[in-house]
Amino acid sequence: MEEPPHRIRALHTASTVTVYQAYSPVIGRPAIRDGRFPAAWKRDRMTWIKPSFLWMMYRCGWGTKPDQETVLAVEIARSGFEWALRHACLSSYKPGLHPDRGTWQRQLKGSPARVQWDPERDLHLRPLPYRSLQLGLCGEAVRRYADEWTVAIRDVTPLAREIHALVSDGDLDSAARLLPQERPYPAADELLTHLRP
Repeated sequence: MEEPPHRIRALHTASTVTVYQAYSPVIGRPAIRDGRFPAAWKRDRMTWIKPSFLWMMYRCGWGTKPDQETVLAVEIARSGFEWALRHACLSSYKPGLHPDRGTWQRQLKGSPARVQWDPERDLHLRPLPYRSLQLGLCGEAVRRYADEWTVAIRDVTPLAREIHALVSDGDLDSAARLLPQERPYPAADELLTHLRP
């Protein structure tokens, strides 16, 4: 079955959805140890969460880029994830979706979350013809993410290294079997109508 151009795919349960972030060990290690983000984690900055494991691998270079050596799987409440989607604005202006550029700019400025759709990646981190969600959180959404929505934080750096090694050895079947099982996320259409370009 062909993938639609814009769809949320994620590892999810009845009550949670897993998103990925990568940080320096200074932030990553305490987050893994304590199950919450440490004081060094900046709440006044925008933070981007990604439900796609392979998109995160593309962004952090399999956990090899500076300050992205610790890859986190952050399990958050679905209710929080959906709150962010409901309160999000597309990060770029789309004629036809927004009445005009000024309206979009006002919506963006007032939104605690923003959405970007970036090309999904294959095991070689090459772009695929369909897109995955990136969700940027700021202001109220960052505080809710850290203090209310986060259920668990796991270290998936060893998994990233293992999959990368298999890909490097050309064993794509074994690498694919280790990937998180990301399925279409059952977001109601009304959650995404204002977020599809």
